[in-house]
Amino acid sequence: MSRVAVSGYYGFGNTGDEAIALAITREVKKRGLTPLLLSNTPTQSAQTFDCEAAARMQPVALLRALVQSKVLLSGGGGLLQDKTSARTLSYYLGVIRLARFLGKRVVVFNQSVGPLSPEGGRKVAAALRGLRIIVRDGTSLDTLEGLGLKGELGGDPALLLSPTPGLARDLQSVIIAPRGDVVQAQEPLKEVTRQLQQAGRHVIALSFMPEHDDNAANALGADEVISTRDPQVALDTIARSGYVIGVRLHAVILAAAAGTPFSGIAYDPKVQGFCADAGAPSHPLPPPPDELVEEAIRRVTPNWNGIEDMKLRASHSFSRALN
Repeated sequence: MSRVAVSGYYGFGNTGDEAIALAITREVKKRGLTPLLLSNTPTQSAQTFDCEAAARMQPVALLRALVQSKVLLSGGGGLLQDKTSARTLSYYLGVIRLARFLGKRVVVFNQSVGPLSPEGGRKVAAALRGLRIIVRDGTSLDTLEGLGLKGELGGDPALLLSPTPGLARDLQSVIIAPRGDVVQAQEPLKEVTRQLQQAGRHVIALSFMPEHDDNAANALGADEVISTRDPQVALDTIARSGYVIGVRLHAVILAAAAGTPFSGIAYDPKVQGFCADAGAPSHPLPPPPDELVEEAIRRVTPNWNGIEDMKLRASHSFSRALN
């Protein structure tokens, strides 16, 4: 049995990362291989994704998982950055180093890389030297080049997910997906909600990480609040809507997967990078309410051909990583 270990931010109840896990485990199984997810809640992840799983923070379980696996996919997600915590970067680089020490094939897989401090950049450059590196956006390619590393452009695995067939789309509904820790977006999004409602739109606040985003979602004054950890529920909700305004990165990624136009709020370079690659509008903090409302009402479309290219790159990246 050929196992593929998958390292990421899995088992923490973040719908975006669970969407990545769902897509990766499905695609790995399609290729006749066995995914082994390194998870914070391995029993739950094994049941949710119908795969093998191991406790990501238990050294013996982590070592056993890597020993049993042929390949380590480090990603997807925004793992290689030290903006949130230097310990986070140390953990993911430590998993990479351990897999390399054990003689396993290691692929940095459809991640975004950065932002990195100078010290973090030096650590990433040293740990990744000689590896195959596949990133999900052009900004990350530029970051790699600055570190003296060569990367390839793939795509976020969640782009490969599909909505439940037969859903009806309501063009008058607009989804807003906030992030609880991006406080600079909160008041402008309240104003966006108010203006959209005045224009006759049905506004849905979509919480991607309930314990972090619920307060922000409930404070918008939306007509409806949906809180979920299930990526399929989030994707189907987006597929039924007419437009998405996303602070959460995977709100806009799932919008692209569902064929729903979107605007991003670039609290982090990875949001700006994805929107740029998709030909969709994005806005820095604090976002301009009038522009967001106008984009939502006009249903400004991204570059759908470019998004199809991103989906193809995401699909082909599995062949490049696993063959």
